[in-house]
Amino acid sequence: MADYFITDPFRRLLWSTPISRPWSGSTALMDWLETPTSHIFKINVPGYGKDDIKIEVEDGNVVRIRGEAGAKEESKAAKDVIYHVAERGSTKDEFTREIGLPDNIKIEQMKAQVDNGVLTIIAPKDTNQKSKVRNINVSSKL
Repeated sequence: MADYFITDPFRRLLWSTPISRPWSGSTALMDWLETPTSHIFKINVPGYGKDDIKIEVEDGNVVRIRGEAGAKEESKAAKDVIYHVAERGSTKDEFTREIGLPDNIKIEQMKAQVDNGVLTIIAPKDTNQKSKVRNINVSSKL
């Protein structure tokens, strides 16, 4: 019984969902800004060009962003050059990022551009959409 009290808390700590989930390794860090007229997503995509990035909207409210090619390998120099370390561009990193969009987005008017290693996605708001707020009466007993 003493074994339960000693090992179980540590087991929950080490095997709980956030810790045991594999890290995607994504370098696509994101900022999400909201203005009165749109939602703006700024995502770090260093080394990716517009042809390397694919953006899809699925189920009407989930945006999937994929970096498929990554940084290109620099051309090898002459045969007499010896590389002591070759980490930049030696692998083609890929990333995937999914974002759940709010209901008030005009998906057909979304725009994206990549500049200086930052992907900017602008998702205009639908200002004509009716609010889905509903009042609920509170009583003392159910």
